[in-house]
This record gives sequence, C-alpha cells and structure tokens, in this order.
Amino acid sequence: MIIHLCGLAGLIVPSCGNIVAPLVVWLLKKPESPAIDATGRAVMNFQISYTIYLWVSGIVMVVLGWLIIPLILPVAVFVAWLVFTILGAIKASNGEEYTPPFTLKLL
Repeated sequence: MIIHLCGLAGLIVPSCGNIVAPLVVWLLKKPESPAIDATGRAVMNFQISYTIYLWVSGIVMVVLGWLIIPLILPVAVFVAWLVFTILGAIKASNGEEYTPPFTLKLL
C-alpha cells in the first residue's frame, strides 16, 4: 500500500516525485518478497505511463489549444491518475493485486 501512496508525492514534486518516491520504496523493499517486487513493478509502470500521458496531453493542449477538448485532456489525465493511485492503495490494503487501465508494460 505504501508503494501506491508514494505516487502521491507527485503532488508535491510534479513530474518526478510520483516516480522517484515509489522507486525508492520498491528498491528498498523488493528483496523482502516477490509480491512486493511485482507490486512495485506494476506501480512504476503505472506512474511512468501516466507521466508520459500527462506530458503528451500538455503538448497536445498547447498545439491544439484553440479546440475545447485538448484543454480538458490534461485535467482528465490528472484525475484518472489520482483516482487510480488511490484505488490501487485501497486494493493493496485489502490484499488484492491491482493494475490500472492503460498502463504500459515498461519494466
């Protein structure tokens, strides 16, 4: 659960806190159990994926700012990131595995 909640560090340090904090916890705790390693890998994939989505949506917003939908896109990505981070922490506290939708398998 801590690994999921560390992603909220992105609210304090945007664009890197949500990646660095879970990475540190994952690297420190992964030798303890294979389940922690798998969860850490899933959380890192999620955080990296949604950081990429947020950057791309910001670029689309700047390029196509004259349209209405691109203005809403970064907000929608941020809300999805926040909801899936909290949902992942809730599922982890119940002992369930959770992989958020639209997560790239990078690690």
